[in-house]
Amino acid sequence: MDIRFLGQSAFELTDGTTTILIDPFLSGNPKAVTGPEDHSPDVILLTHGHADHYGDTVDIAKRTGATVLAIVELAQELSGKGVENVVDPNLGGTVQFDWGWVKLVPAWHTAVTQDGTPHVAAGLLVSFAGKVVYHLGDTALFSDLKLIAERGDRIDAAIVPIGGHYTMDRYDAVTACHFVGADTVIPCHYDTFPPIETDAQAFKSDVQNAGYAEVVIMAPGETHTLR
Repeated sequence: MDIRFLGQSAFELTDGTTTILIDPFLSGNPKAVTGPEDHSPDVILLTHGHADHYGDTVDIAKRTGATVLAIVELAQELSGKGVENVVDPNLGGTVQFDWGWVKLVPAWHTAVTQDGTPHVAAGLLVSFAGKVVYHLGDTALFSDLKLIAERGDRIDAAIVPIGGHYTMDRYDAVTACHFVGADTVIPCHYDTFPPIETDAQAFKSDVQNAGYAEVVIMAPGETHTLR
């Protein structure tokens, strides 16, 4: 599986046949190196509906016909905007696809869309191409991350916010890496705007010196291959 970082919390996963787009905040993202027109995913997954995650979801989905998976209230808003293929689980819900499955898990974070739809933020467990990727979303540190990690499917890669201010900071994120127990950690949600600037290299050193995981720092546009 190739994991491509697109800036902020946006990622593209592909196995060469299927493409999954997560939190496609591209237009208006000062770190983005691609635009919405550069992506034609089969599926779009959303952690929550803040603008820096919801992003270009509607435009991409309408253009490509991609299936969009989002928590139920957010899914209803998307349907109301004319997105035809919407899947609407709630926390704890697992949706099966022909390429794997996606499970919504808790994330401690507020969530209201720009159109005023309140909903619960989530993390995403994605089973794809023989691997399990856990996108933590915009969560703060909380102890139930241990439960998510111990639910029976080993997490191969965790995508972890480290920027602080709106999410956990790089210090709390080290503990999150310990709780989650993934082999590979990819930091996100940092350096896009001044309030979330942080030292990703220091985070990497702290995690690796503790023996928790290998940390892969990517610039927007770069790709890491999980083998």
